Amino acid sequence: MLWPSSPTARVVPMPKGPPMRRTTAPALAGLSATALLLSGCGSDSLDDSKSSASSGAAGASSKAAEVTKDDSLAKLVPAAIAKEGTLTIGSDASYAPNEFTAADGKTIQGMDIDLLNAVAAKLGLKLTFQNGDFGTLIGGVNAGKYPAAISSFTINAERLKTANMVQYYSAGTAWVTAKGNPKKLDPDNACGLTIGVQKDTVQQTDDLPARNKKCTAAGKKPITIVSEVAQSKVTADLIAGKVDGFAADSPVANWAVAKNDAKLEKVGSKYASAPYGIVVKKDNTAFAEAISKALEALDKDGTYKKILDAWSNGDGAVTSFPVNPKP
Repeated sequence: MLWPSSPTARVVPMPKGPPMRRTTAPALAGLSATALLLSGCGSDSLDDSKSSASSGAAGASSKAAEVTKDDSLAKLVPAAIAKEGTLTIGSDASYAPNEFTAADGKTIQGMDIDLLNAVAAKLGLKLTFQNGDFGTLIGGVNAGKYPAAISSFTINAERLKTANMVQYYSAGTAWVTAKGNPKKLDPDNACGLTIGVQKDTVQQTDDLPARNKKCTAAGKKPITIVSEVAQSKVTADLIAGKVDGFAADSPVANWAVAKNDAKLEKVGSKYASAPYGIVVKKDNTAFAEAISKALEALDKDGTYKKILDAWSNGDGAVTSFPVNPKP
């Protein structure tokens, strides 16, 4: 899932267990095809094109661009990775403001992107980002397709079994409904309503199913869960009136409302906050540690917080960046 926790390609399936996507529960997306609805860009984003020119996108990117190489930190990067120079990073660019497609339909941007670009600059590396379905990104890292992935992955026990994860942010779950809340949506009493979620998120796999058990146990109609591959489509469904609300990571929910404040509003309070983690292959702990040290340096010089604030996500800042923290 705050304005972030929890994005996926379909190359390697997620391990069984809570697949949380971007947070103890997840959120929104890049811009593009649905731009007409949310004024966005990118094949699966609903973020609007204004974002690429906003103080958020432009301001955060400029902060990342100001970062210079730290020779002492660069020495921590494994030789094989340092030799590559430019690394291809996996990300599901459908989760604005964390990672989404810019107005050109190609460039991947967002808070996560700026943070990892800043980390790379500290380590003397350059990055390119490759869009992929959320559920396949961890498998892509394990298969050697990517040296790392960043896509609002909530750190959980299941993911830690197969990958290293470097903590960098904290997000929770938030709910969004149509302006004025015409269906009187209450997250604690959504029985009988239709709720949208992104596939492979904790909201889809854990949160809503648990709520449905309570609905049926109380003799009430269950929640009708409408799952979409891209959060942008989830948001579009709500704007079009196809669902009564959606549950997503707090950063995504906040962003969706901010970009569509005449049509959407948040309902209820954020809950189940959990940390996001940058994914690195399980047998490459040294690279994960280098990323951790770079984040510490960015926090110390103020760049970390400036990037979060530029994307209106400062409330999700963490004070430490451990590798594989206990969930």
